[in-house]
Amino acid sequence: MSDLLRIENVDVFYGDFQAVQHVSLAVPENEIVSIIGTNGAGKTTLMRAITGVLPSRNGRIFFEDEEITGWPSHRIVDLGISLVPEGRKLFNRMSVKDNLMMGSYTPRARKNAKRELEKVYELFPMLKEKAEQSAGSLSGGQQQMVAIGRALMSSPRLICFDEISLGLAPTVIKDIYAKVKELHEGGQTVVLVEQDVKRSLKACSEAFVMLKGQIVLSGKSCDLTEGQIGKAYFGM
Repeated sequence: MSDLLRIENVDVFYGDFQAVQHVSLAVPENEIVSIIGTNGAGKTTLMRAITGVLPSRNGRIFFEDEEITGWPSHRIVDLGISLVPEGRKLFNRMSVKDNLMMGSYTPRARKNAKRELEKVYELFPMLKEKAEQSAGSLSGGQQQMVAIGRALMSSPRLICFDEISLGLAPTVIKDIYAKVKELHEGGQTVVLVEQDVKRSLKACSEAFVMLKGQIVLSGKSCDLTEGQIGKAYFGM
């Protein structure tokens, strides 16, 4: 099985503060990989580096063996990497449909926007019913659906979910994870960034635990125990 994404010794800084230190990992094609860690572990920073939002000061990032280190975000999206950001980052005054269409701004995505919109509506029928409502009027779970749908509008080969369950009720989280599983079963490669150890471990084939900007534990989910991850998670 080939790696769709490969990260080699990446360092990311905010000014003089190093948020990610010498991180290396690989994401196999058609798999779900989890990156687990507490708030402030560097998970979101790593996602921003992968998607071109933040530059990496050192190291290299490859997508399908093509180096994308330093590429701008729009070019990375057009290549096939999409992010569902922490906190959703919707345009609350805009309609659900207009928020979704914001995900099809790259040249490749614009050509397929109508087809991808129908696929999003098939995955989340509720969004079609509420297409003309403002995104800000929706519940937290419904807004998360919009954020996922927007990311899918660019026809990504790899989709990264940053804190997908944050602030949502358990029943809603269960539904969202069911949709992630459905996407994966359809051939989607997924990176899950989560604080929830148990749920992440159950969903993925491979897990990486981050602590203070570094990967401190990794392995196949079937080989890792919650106890091992818990100790690494808290630096014990």
